[in-house]
Amino acid sequence: MTGHASSEKELKILVRHACEKDVEAIKDLLNHYAKDGIVLPRTSDNIRHSLKNFYVVELSDEFVGCAALRDFGNSLYEVRSLAVVPGKIRSGAGTALINYIIKKFTDAAAPARLFALTYKVAFFKKFGFKVVDKAMFPEKIWTDCAICKKRDHCDETAVIMEFK
Repeated sequence: MTGHASSEKELKILVRHACEKDVEAIKDLLNHYAKDGIVLPRTSDNIRHSLKNFYVVELSDEFVGCAALRDFGNSLYEVRSLAVVPGKIRSGAGTALINYIIKKFTDAAAPARLFALTYKVAFFKKFGFKVVDKAMFPEKIWTDCAICKKRDHCDETAVIMEFK
């Protein structure tokens, strides 16, 4: 899928697949939020290894955010590493990323479940995600949650959107 551009607030918004030139910007952004425990920290090598899963959003040709889409198999996908540069929050960047990801599933017209663990429940609800129990995602718990420092006292909320 190619990038998608639109005009919002007279800014050119573009969502596209991440490429090598985005690795350091993604790492710096995610590690900024990782300091506060909002996302897991990432290394350049880790991002490079999963670069095909990342999308970036640009406002007027400036990198302002990213998100990744992880495929757990069995039509289960996770929105992860969703972050927007401080100062660009409420610019439409996060909305553009989620709309882009949702469109991938609606265009595919195949059954799928898309979930996220989030602190921003209202943000996801505005797209139609529903709150569910985290226990629905043992695949996530066995991998990322097992290495998270909050694993024994997770304060994130699970949300899901189903495509039939």
